Amino acid sequence: MKLSNKLGIKLRRFWNILGPGLITGASDDDPSGIATYSQAGAAYGLSTLWTAIITFPLMAAIQEMCARIGIVTTQGLTGTLKSYYSKSVLYLMLLFSFPAIVMNIGADIAGMGAVGNLLFPNINASYFSVAFTVLLLILIVFLPYQKIFSILKYLCVALLVYLIVPFLYKQDWLAVIKGTFIPSIKFDKNFISILVGILGTTISPYLFFWQATMEVEHIKQMKKEIVVNKKIMRDMKQDVDFGMLFSNIVMFFLILTTGTVLFNSGIHQIDTVEQAAIALKPLAGNAAYLLFALGVIGTGLLAIPVLSGSLSYIVTETFGWEQGLDKKFHEAKAFYIVIAISLVLGLSLNYIGISPIKALIYSAILYGLTAPVLIAVILHIANNKKIMGQYTNGKMSNCLGFAALILMSAAAIVLVYLQIKSIN
Repeated sequence: MKLSNKLGIKLRRFWNILGPGLITGASDDDPSGIATYSQAGAAYGLSTLWTAIITFPLMAAIQEMCARIGIVTTQGLTGTLKSYYSKSVLYLMLLFSFPAIVMNIGADIAGMGAVGNLLFPNINASYFSVAFTVLLLILIVFLPYQKIFSILKYLCVALLVYLIVPFLYKQDWLAVIKGTFIPSIKFDKNFISILVGILGTTISPYLFFWQATMEVEHIKQMKKEIVVNKKIMRDMKQDVDFGMLFSNIVMFFLILTTGTVLFNSGIHQIDTVEQAAIALKPLAGNAAYLLFALGVIGTGLLAIPVLSGSLSYIVTETFGWEQGLDKKFHEAKAFYIVIAISLVLGLSLNYIGISPIKALIYSAILYGLTAPVLIAVILHIANNKKIMGQYTNGKMSNCLGFAALILMSAAAIVLVYLQIKSIN
């Protein structure tokens, strides 16, 4: 067999292994995340590149635990919480998750609408927002799971555009290497706020719920009995690790793009994705502008189903309602109604005076408050032999998990402090 054929077979096998982990990681780079990374680069140049290196192992460890919990318990994270923990913990997660995810959806819809308006100026941004919302709702409700899964998987390719954009502009690669491997921290409110924002964007609670549930759905759709073995665990870990690595590479290149093009041109304030796209156009050329804008729409189409789907799984598992993207509308009405409500509420935020930036701030606060609690619960579940049997955490998983817990707890405290200080 030729070397090229062997390579092709290996790549196909690897692509077939990729699934929930890849989709979860890619959905983390949604339009609101792109806005956060763009602001980090514009405000501080290459000073935050190192965060992509630091957050990767923490993200991978937490998401792998969630995936493992899903595979072993054969239910989502909400179902596990409901079965083994106090209902007060479950309801607290629901109380904080619902508004946070809805506001995140709203910010993403607004970002997609605004970028659509940039590409077609004669069409109002609100029309694009409505059109994207309706399109997503139709696709989620009427397409079978395998189609949705395939679409989400191939939409991940849209993120590759952000790996191209930096090469359309002259780079100081020595400065890039320095910014990547030598952490730079400025002890001022704005810089700490950016670091907290990056942490909140990369390690988001809704991803924990989505990962666990999707592992169960994925194995069911592959028509396999959920018999846990080393191969399933190995494939899952490869998928999760690659998905989180892919997510952080995209994050790295987004900061690199704005940290060189915008920062070096004196543009230090970026509040929305469309501002970043507009600023890139005269500096890096039409190609960079178009790729950046198209990437925003692609990531929105990928992330919003994940956001609304994770919320619906949380709600329906909490109340014991029928759920699943593999089911038709009449088989899981409540599940799809929750998705529809989350999309409509997210869209409506743009019409009731809550700006995308405010929505991002509010959702970041709620994510920041719930993430440490959830990480602590995930660690407890993943170390509980009564739940996980022989598949409890190893030493490395625990070290990285507790590091994520400490870091997210510190971020939550700082975030609350900064918000109180800004009010006073």
